[in-house]
Amino acid sequence: MGRQQGNGSKPARLLALLATSAIATPIISPASWDVGSLFLSKTAPNNTSSRCKVYPGDQNWPSDEAWANLNKLVDNRLLDRPEPLASVCYNGPLYDAEECVKVTAHWNESYSHFDNAVEMMSPVAQGMTCLPPNIFDSSNCTRGGFPMYVINATKPEHVQMGVNFARNTGVRLVVKNTGHDFLGKSGGKDALSIWTRYFKDIEYIEEYVDAKTGYSGPAFKAGVGVQAFEIYKAAHEKGHSVVGGEGETVGIFGGYIQGGGHSPLTSLYGTGADQVLSMEVVTADGDYVTANSTSNTELFWAMRGGGGSTFGIATSVTVKAHPDFPTTASRFSFTSEKVGNETFWAAIRDYVDYFIPNADAGTYAYWTLIPNVWTGIFSFGMSPFFAPNKTLEETQALLQPWLTRLEELGINVNPNITHFNSYYEAWRSSFPLETVGKINATTASRMFPRCNFETKEKRDELFQNLRQSSENNRVQVHFNIKAVDPANSDNAVNPAWRENILFAQQAVRWNPNGTAAETLKARQEFQRGDMQRWRDISPGAGSYLAEADRLEPNFGQAFWGDKYPRLLEIKAKLDPHDVFFATTSVGSERWKVESVDGLPNENGKLCRVEN
Repeated sequence: MGRQQGNGSKPARLLALLATSAIATPIISPASWDVGSLFLSKTAPNNTSSRCKVYPGDQNWPSDEAWANLNKLVDNRLLDRPEPLASVCYNGPLYDAEECVKVTAHWNESYSHFDNAVEMMSPVAQGMTCLPPNIFDSSNCTRGGFPMYVINATKPEHVQMGVNFARNTGVRLVVKNTGHDFLGKSGGKDALSIWTRYFKDIEYIEEYVDAKTGYSGPAFKAGVGVQAFEIYKAAHEKGHSVVGGEGETVGIFGGYIQGGGHSPLTSLYGTGADQVLSMEVVTADGDYVTANSTSNTELFWAMRGGGGSTFGIATSVTVKAHPDFPTTASRFSFTSEKVGNETFWAAIRDYVDYFIPNADAGTYAYWTLIPNVWTGIFSFGMSPFFAPNKTLEETQALLQPWLTRLEELGINVNPNITHFNSYYEAWRSSFPLETVGKINATTASRMFPRCNFETKEKRDELFQNLRQSSENNRVQVHFNIKAVDPANSDNAVNPAWRENILFAQQAVRWNPNGTAAETLKARQEFQRGDMQRWRDISPGAGSYLAEADRLEPNFGQAFWGDKYPRLLEIKAKLDPHDVFFATTSVGSERWKVESVDGLPNENGKLCRVEN
C-alpha cells in the first residue's frame, strides 16, 4: 500500500501553527522555509508565476522535512509513494510471483482496486504504466499518472492539512475516493492525493427540517467514503431507500453526487445531486464549512452537479431518504445470429418507440448493443429493465407490447420478470458488478432529449444513428431514463438531464500495441465521426461529465449547458489560484496535463495553457 512517513521532530508550537486553517506568506524557496509558515496566512501559492505546478527536481519542491512535518500533522497517515497493485509482477523488491497471479486473476474486478491508495479504474487515463504483464506488458512498472504522496484521511483536519500544504507549496493536489472515474480524475503524476475512502460514518436522521426549501422528512448523513452497497443496506434496514448509482462499489457521496449522478431511482426522484440537503466541505482556503440552503450557498449550489475536485473537498453529505418499496426487474438478451441482422435491427427500432412511455412510468432500463466484427453478429442485452414501486403485473404491461413484437419477429426471449419485496433486494440481484476500464477503449456519451422521440421521423433518425455506430464497431451502453426536476432543485446539474430520455454511451477501441499517434488518431476520428453524428441530431443537448471522453469538445457547454458561466464565476471566487483541478472540470481549460506520450492521460506535469 505504501510507506508511512516518519514522525518528524518539529516542536509542538510549530505543529499547532501548522494545524490552523490560516496560511502563510508566499514561500521563496525550500531553503528559506520556516515549516510553520506553510499554513499561516491565506495568500497565493509560491508558484503563481510558474508555468507548471511544482514537481520533484524543481527548486520549490518541498523538502523531506516538510513532508515529515505534514505527516505528523495528519497523525502519521501520509503514505510515501504507495505502490500500484501490479508492482508485484515486476522485477524489484516487491516482486511476488504468487501474488501477481492473484492480482492478475482479479484485475478487472472493481473490488480488487478501490482499497488501494492510488489505483484508478481507468488504466488508459493513468497512462498504462503499471498493469499485469499478460494484460498489457509495459516492460516495467513506473508510477506514470499515480500520485507520489497520499494522505489516508479519516478526519476533516487531515483534509485541511493537505489542502493548505498543496496550496502554499504549489504541489499538484488530487482527490481520490474509490477510483471510479472514466476520465481518471482521481490521479495525477507526482501529486499529493487526499484519499477520502475511510470517511465511513452513516447517521440516520428521522426528521430533517430545512425551512428554506420546505423539506421535512428522513435523511441520511454519510461520510464521502460510504459506498453504494453500504448506504443501500443501511437505508433498507431503516425501511428506506436513497438515490445512488447502480454500481455497488461506487462512493456515491463523493464525485458521484458532485457530478450529478444518475440512478435507478432518477425517473422518480431526480439525480443524486437533487437529494443533497447539506455538505461539510474543506475549501481551497483550508476552511472547514457547512454548505446548505442558508450557509455558503454559492458553494452549495456549485457542488451539487458542478463536479468533484473543483470547488472543495466534501467529507460528509446529508441526503433525503425515500420509502423502500417493492420493485420488479427483468433481464433478457438476444442476438442476430439466428434471425439475421435486418430482423435484429427491426426489433431495436421497435424498442425505440417505447422510450418515452417507459421513462414517464418511472422505470430505468440499462441495455447494451455489442457488435462482433469477426462474426458480423450483433447482440442486445437488457440488464435490467428496472421498475421501482411497480408490481409484477404493471411491469409486464409495460414490457408486453415490445415482447409481443419480438415474438412476431421470431425472436424468442425469456424476460425473467421477477418481483422483489424491496428496492434493496431488487438492486442487489439485478445489476452487474462494475469492472475496471479496458486498456484499449474509451467511452463518450450523449443525452438525447424528449424531442428526439416525439415523432416517428425523429425516432427513425436516432435509430439509424445508433445502428450506424454498431456497424462502425462501437460498443454501446444505454440508459432509458428521465431525470425528474424535483421541487427546490436549483443546483449546477446539467439542464440536459431534465429533458433526457436516453442517456447513451459508445466506445472507441484501438490496437493496444499501436503507437501513441495511432491511438490519438483513432480517438480524434471517433469524436469527429460517430460522436459528432450524435451531437448533430441533438443540438443544444449535452453529455454526462462522469461518463465521458476527455476529448469531448466544448466540454463546458456539454457538461453544464447555460450554467457554465455561473460556475466559472464561482470557481474564480472560491478557488482563485486553482488549488483544485481535474481534467474537463470547471475552469480546467486554463491548464493541461502535458503527458509524456501526448495522449490524454495523467502521466505528465500539470501546466498552464499559454495564450
